[in-house]
Amino acid sequence: MNERKSSGLADRIYSDILNSIIEGEFKEGDRLLTEHALAERFATSRPTVREALARLRADGIIVTRRGSGTIVGRRPDPDVRRFAPLETLSDIRRCYEFRVVTESGAAELAAVKAEEQDIRAIQDAWDQLERVVETQEGIGAKDDFAFHLAVARASKNQFFITVLSFIEEQVEVSMNLSRNLSYVKTLERQRLVQREHREILEAIRARDSARAGQAMKAHLENAVERMFGE
Repeated sequence: MNERKSSGLADRIYSDILNSIIEGEFKEGDRLLTEHALAERFATSRPTVREALARLRADGIIVTRRGSGTIVGRRPDPDVRRFAPLETLSDIRRCYEFRVVTESGAAELAAVKAEEQDIRAIQDAWDQLERVVETQEGIGAKDDFAFHLAVARASKNQFFITVLSFIEEQVEVSMNLSRNLSYVKTLERQRLVQREHREILEAIRARDSARAGQAMKAHLENAVERMFGE
């Protein structure tokens, strides 16, 4: 079996197991089937199953506990299947992990370096997001990206701007998923996201770098929690 075919099978097994967890076949706390049983179920080799399980483990979906085997750790929001292929969830999660590190640093620097026009740009982006929430016209993923890019620009460091611009497509994929999930839940959930954005803006305006970095970190980590937990 060549490497590409094996990777494709691992993707399918990853998606099938994840779908079984979302559907409730395996609930939180349930023990997952053994590698051998899963290999038989999917008519494939144990190394291929092991690759799929490693991704699920890295995503926090399953955990291995001594004496208990592999169990389901958390169940992603069932609505994720409406807006993104299950096999893309790992990449989306990794994108958020990267953004937590980079964008919290950008926010910290923005609180120190931002000029008045930079703060106005962040405020304008926040105002546009607020209009999206209040009018319920559209999802606002591009407006969300504009807010985060305005923060990066306020850092006055071209590397933050370049990196965020370079991964714009992937960031917007994750933002579309996150905002669609909020859109189909409650208006209060959308407003909660806006309050998180507001906290970032206010911390930068107050020139409080520690608060700005923490606000950005909390916002992005909360986005992951809303997506991968219920």
